[in-house]
Amino acid sequence: MKEYFVHETAILDEGCEIGGNTRIWHFSHVMAGARIGRNCVVGQNVMIGSGVVLGDNVKIQNNVSVYAGVTCEDDVFLGPSMVFTNVLNPRAFIERKSEFRKTLVKRGATIGANATVVCGHTIGEYAMIGAGAVVTTDVPDFALVVGNPARQSGWVSERGCRLQFNGDGVAVCPESLEKYRLVEGKVIKVCGDES
Repeated sequence: MKEYFVHETAILDEGCEIGGNTRIWHFSHVMAGARIGRNCVVGQNVMIGSGVVLGDNVKIQNNVSVYAGVTCEDDVFLGPSMVFTNVLNPRAFIERKSEFRKTLVKRGATIGANATVVCGHTIGEYAMIGAGAVVTTDVPDFALVVGNPARQSGWVSERGCRLQFNGDGVAVCPESLEKYRLVEGKVIKVCGDES
C-alpha cells in the first residue's frame, strides 16, 4: 500500500522514489530516478526530471518544471510558474546534456512566482527570491533578491519577514521575535542567550 497520494491524471515513471504523505496533483509527471521526500506537495502540471532530489516538506506550485541537476533541500517553496534552467547556452540542434550545471536550493528558501533561476548557482538557506526575478549569481543565506538581473534588496528572517538591522548589527523578526546578527555581510540567527 502506497503512503502517498497521486492524482489519477499524474504520471509516475518506474524507478522514481516518493516519500510518505506526499501529494502529487493533476497532470504532473515524475520521471525515473527522481527522489521526492516526505510531506511534499507537487501542484498541477509540474514536471520533475530524472535525478532531481527534493527534500522533505517541499511545496511546488502549479506549472513548474524542475529539470535534471536541481536539488531542493527541506522546506523549499517553489512559486507558480517559476523556472529552472540546466544549460547555459542551449541550442536545439546541439546535444548538451553533458554540460548540465547543478543548482542547489538550500533549506527553507522561497522562489517567487515567475522567477527564473539560471543554472549553476546556489540559493542560500531561507533566502527569498522575489516574483519575476532572474537569478544569475549565488544568493546568500537570508537574502532578499528582486529584479532582472536579481539584486539583493535586503534580508529576511526564517519566516520571510524583512529584517531591519540596528547600529549594532542586530535585527528582530517582527513575527517570531527571534534575533539575527549581521556580521561581515552575512546574517546569522542568534540562538539562546546570545546577543
